[in-house]
Amino acid sequence: MNRVEDGEETARPAERSSATLRRWRRRLADEHAEAQVYRHLAERRTGEDRDVLLGLARAEERHAAHWARLLGDQAGRPRNGNPRMRLLAWLAHRFGSVFVLALAQRAEARTPYDDDADATAAMTADERIHEEVVRGLAARGRARVSGTFRAAVFGANDELVSNLSLVLGVTGGGVAAHTVLLTGVAGLLAGALSMGAGEYVSVRSQRELLAASRPDPTAPRYLPWLDVDANELALVYRARGMSTEEADQHAAEQLADLDPSPDRFAAGSGAGVDPDHEVVGTGLGAALSSFAFFASGAAVPILPFLFGLTGLVAVLVALLAVGAALMVSGAIVGILSGGPPLRRGLRQLAIGAGAAGITYALGLLVGGAVG
Repeated sequence: MNRVEDGEETARPAERSSATLRRWRRRLADEHAEAQVYRHLAERRTGEDRDVLLGLARAEERHAAHWARLLGDQAGRPRNGNPRMRLLAWLAHRFGSVFVLALAQRAEARTPYDDDADATAAMTADERIHEEVVRGLAARGRARVSGTFRAAVFGANDELVSNLSLVLGVTGGGVAAHTVLLTGVAGLLAGALSMGAGEYVSVRSQRELLAASRPDPTAPRYLPWLDVDANELALVYRARGMSTEEADQHAAEQLADLDPSPDRFAAGSGAGVDPDHEVVGTGLGAALSSFAFFASGAAVPILPFLFGLTGLVAVLVALLAVGAALMVSGAIVGILSGGPPLRRGLRQLAIGAGAAGITYALGLLVGGAVG
């Protein structure tokens, strides 16, 4: 079948098979559910973001109207959308976070209309563009949380792997259970404190470097006294990446319309970026999240020993707990980055298992040699 044009029906009532009707009803329910997702997200936002989300909801309702026209009086009772979309609507209604936007981005990427001859070309194009719209909205949220999120994820994953490796290493050496527990607790505290302090210094240093690159807010007040012939203002823009011709033109425009604002020097530099959208985060926020997540990750491998388990049973429980935690953290990273959650989770699991296995084997070797 050829793809239909806008407003054109593909089959007369007598030609509609039961399979076709079921597919159209499923498409109708999914579009209503998708529109609901965007409306719930819009409820938790204001300004431009809210308007964009409501625009997406209206577009999905137009798509739903297409399937309703095809079904006519055979639409039947209202149906629920697919479980994934219903879950997304529930999350959007209660949380409305960047994670929901990232999930919505993945949902838009899975559009079934590329292979559906009953969908119009405009609907197919809409879905592809919707993915880019949601990607743009999600990018703002990712930028706002990426500094703290990076520290949190790095801290949790690092200590999940390192403390599990530490526990397995000393276990492989044949030490007593209380020694394993003491080693794990010491690793937790040392690692969490070190990570928190290091993250604070790192982020503070990065913010200070960025601050040093921003225009001096007092410099524009001297524009009226510049030598127009020498036009040293053009050197500012050339230093920030403009070509000679662009810098001369921009400087001439600035001198013709003087405005003593520090934003005048931000052209071509990225220095006028809204601080709310910086990807660096704050030093204290990064340090606290790094400490908290590092400590929580480090606690997982020693939980079996805290509850009195010993030997192989404790090791197996620790492995299962850390494996589950690595899968979850990897999936979260996948969701936020727009990647496949399962693949990201398996990658985290494989890395952790490899590091722990090597450390356990070395512990066995060293323990055997010492013994």
